[in-house]
Amino acid sequence: MQSNVVDLRGTVLRSIDLDDRVFGIQPHQAVVHQAVVTQEANARQGTHDTRTRGETAGGGKKPYRQKGTGYARQGSRRAPHYRGGGIVFGPHPRSYEKALPRKMRRLALRSVLSAHVAEQTLTIVDAFTLGEAKTRSLLEVLSTLGAPEGAVVVLGERSDMVFRAARNLDRVHVVTPNGLNLLDLLRLPRVILAEAAVAELTRTLTADLPARGPEEPASAGSSTSASLVGGEAEARTQERDEEADVE
Repeated sequence: MQSNVVDLRGTVLRSIDLDDRVFGIQPHQAVVHQAVVTQEANARQGTHDTRTRGETAGGGKKPYRQKGTGYARQGSRRAPHYRGGGIVFGPHPRSYEKALPRKMRRLALRSVLSAHVAEQTLTIVDAFTLGEAKTRSLLEVLSTLGAPEGAVVVLGERSDMVFRAARNLDRVHVVTPNGLNLLDLLRLPRVILAEAAVAELTRTLTADLPARGPEEPASAGSSTSASLVGGEAEARTQERDEEADVE
């Protein structure tokens, strides 16, 4: 798979090869969904809390005597059915953390990147730099690159100019390759990759995949070596037998 590399003015400079294992796979929707659920669950603080009847103030005295009033017997005004009473089965602080295998996280990122390539919403630039840390300058560049509504900008290395220009824009998220976020890739309409970031993402997201191209299995080489060693041993044994016959 090939893709054009453009400058910040949108002029095509050259073409580069993209790894099909990262940018050309069939998106795995189930894994993407599971990764989204995991990431959103891990973002929850889990600090919600409600008071039980033992935590509310008051209610130490029996409201009225047990018998003879005609009312149902009661032991406390802080029972759940009273106003101001405790909450039954209410939420309490807990962790919502979920675990997702690293291979599945990488597959989810590869799936979303491949979907952006298929939808032609991914742009590769030779370098993403700004002369000044101005939001207006950044918006002009994004508009030229066809991303006026926002984008995920993945830099090859950290640039304080670009980060400062984008920090007050909700629809623009600037990251380096190791900070790429699945939710941002799904939330924002376009992805702009620096050419250096393409190589870094390819290296990271294919770390658990087999190498490209046909490879000769190691077993074949080892069996050939074993046969050669066995043949030499057999020849030496035959020589020793012949010498013994001569003697």
